[in-house]
Amino acid sequence: MRQRNEGTGAPRPTRRGVAVGLCATAVLLAGCGLPAPHVPLRTNALGGRDFYVSPQGDDSADGRTPGTAWRTLGHADRLRFRPGDRLLLRGGAVFPGTLSIGQGDAGDARRPVVIESYGDGRATVSARGTRGIEVHNTSGVVIRDLIVFGDAASYRDQDGLAFINDLPGHRKLPYIRVTGVEVTGFRNGIRLHGGTEASGFRDVEISDCALHTNQDAGLVTDGPAFDADAPAYAHEDVTVSKVTAYDNVGDPSASGRNTGSGIVLGSVRHGTVQQSVARDNGASSSATAMEGPEGIWTYDSTAVTFQWNVAYANHSGSQVDGGGFGLDNNVSHSLMQYNLAYGNDGSGFLAYSAVWNSVHTDNTIRYNVSHDNARKIQDYGGIVAEGSRVTRLSIYQNTVLTSANGSVRAPALRLQPNLGSVTVRNNVFVTDGAPVVQGQGTFDTSAVLMQGNDYYTRGGWTLQWGDGWYGDLASWRRAAGQELQGSRATGTDVDPCLARVALPAAGPDLYGVGPTRGALASQCPHALAGAAVDLRTLGVDPGRVDYFGAPLSESAAPGAVQDGPKA
Repeated sequence: MRQRNEGTGAPRPTRRGVAVGLCATAVLLAGCGLPAPHVPLRTNALGGRDFYVSPQGDDSADGRTPGTAWRTLGHADRLRFRPGDRLLLRGGAVFPGTLSIGQGDAGDARRPVVIESYGDGRATVSARGTRGIEVHNTSGVVIRDLIVFGDAASYRDQDGLAFINDLPGHRKLPYIRVTGVEVTGFRNGIRLHGGTEASGFRDVEISDCALHTNQDAGLVTDGPAFDADAPAYAHEDVTVSKVTAYDNVGDPSASGRNTGSGIVLGSVRHGTVQQSVARDNGASSSATAMEGPEGIWTYDSTAVTFQWNVAYANHSGSQVDGGGFGLDNNVSHSLMQYNLAYGNDGSGFLAYSAVWNSVHTDNTIRYNVSHDNARKIQDYGGIVAEGSRVTRLSIYQNTVLTSANGSVRAPALRLQPNLGSVTVRNNVFVTDGAPVVQGQGTFDTSAVLMQGNDYYTRGGWTLQWGDGWYGDLASWRRAAGQELQGSRATGTDVDPCLARVALPAAGPDLYGVGPTRGALASQCPHALAGAAVDLRTLGVDPGRVDYFGAPLSESAAPGAVQDGPKA
C-alpha cells in the first residue's frame, strides 16, 4: 500500500485541440474535409443543447432528437461542449470508441455538461486501447448511467474515466459527478489526477458505481509528490458513496509498486468514503517491498473519513498488505469509524508511515469491527499501528477477533516501534490462542497508553510487551504501568461472549454485501461492566452512537457495540 503516485505514470491527454488547429489551417489552405456538425438553436432546461447517439442514427443528421440521432462516438467526440449540453447514448447499445471533454468545453458548475443514457437500460462505451471518457483541464461535468468497458490494451495502460487537471497555479476545478456507472477492463476504473503544482478538482461526488476487473485499482485519486514542509493537496471535498470495488486483482509484473486496491484516496483534503464495499481485490499483486494493495485506504491526505463501509476477502499476491482499511503515509486528522473488515489477507485496520516526518498525526480508529483478518500474513493483526513515525493516534471502542488460519496466528492488536502519544482505550481484543496483543517495542505510557480494554483468549493467555511475555493481565499491568487510571486498575480479561449478530431490521443498511451480514457483539455486557474508562473525562469525544447506530449511554463498556441486538 505504500504509495507516492498511484503508479500510472504521466497522463497522456488526447490531442483533439491539436487536431482542431490542424483542421483550421487546412481550411485556410485548401478546405477541411471534416467540418464540425451543424446544430440548430434548440435548448434544454439548463439552456444547453441535447445530442443523441444511436446505432440506428446517421452522422450526417443534426443529432438533436432520437429520430435524428448521430451514429458514432467518433462523430459526437468532435462536438465542443457548452455549459448545459447533454450527450445521450441509446440505452442497451454498444458504442466503440472514446469521448473527451477538454479545456474550453463545459466548465460551469451550475450548468454542467451531462453524458448519460436514454431509453431502456444503460449504454456501453467500448474503448479499444484508449480511455473510456476523459475530462481534461475542465469541470462542471456529470457522467451517469453508463457502462464503460475496456479491451486488453486499455486494461494494460488506460483509465476508464480519467479526470485530469495539469493546469499551473494550484487551480481546483469545481463540480464532478459520477453516478450509476459500471467501469471494467482498465488499468484504473476511475482516476482523478492532479498536476505537479497541486492543481486538481473540488466538489467531487462519485456514487452508486461498480468498479471491477480493472488492473491497478477500482478508484484512485492522486497528485504531486508530498512535501512535509509545505503540504499541498490536489483535490478537495471528495465524496465516494455506495461504490463497490471488486476483482481489481493487481499487476503481477509490477513488483515495485502497489497494485490491486479497491478505493484509494491520495492527495485529498476533506474526503469521505461511505457505505461502500471493497472485496476480492489484490490477488495478482506482486509487491516485494513495502508496496501492496488494500481494500480502502488513503495516503498524502488530510481530513478523510471512512465510515459505514465493508472490506472483505482482499488479498496480497506477496507478503505485503492485502488488508481491509488503511491510513498510510502522510495522513492527518482522519477518521475510520463504523466499518467492518473480515477475511482479509492483511490487517483489518492499519495506521502506517514509512517516512520520517511528523505528518502522520491526529488520526482516529473507533467503533469498527475486525473479524478474522491477517488470514495469510502473520506480521499483521486485527488492528495494526506501525512504521517510521505515527503520533497522536486514538484507537477506541473497537471489537477485534482473530483466529488461527493454519500456521498463521496473528494478534488482535499489533504495535510496532516509533509510536508516540498513541492511546488504546475501551476495545475488545479476542484471539483463539495467539498473543492477544503484540507490542513489539518497549513502550512507556507517553508512547502508548492502554486503558479500559478487554483482553481475552480462548486458550493460553499471552501478551508481548517489548522483550517481555506475560501470562496474565495483572503481571503485565504491574510491569508496564498499563491499564491504570491513577491508582485504579482498568481493563479486564473476561470472556466477552462475542456472537455474530445481524443488522437490526429497522437499522440502516451499513454493511453492503457478502457472506457476513452483521458484526460481533457481546452477549454478556454485564461481564465487562466497570472495565472501561470514561472517555469524556479524558477529553475524548466518544461520538453519539455505537457501531449499530444505538445512542451511547453515560457508562461505556469496551467494544464497538454498546447496546446492540442479540444473536
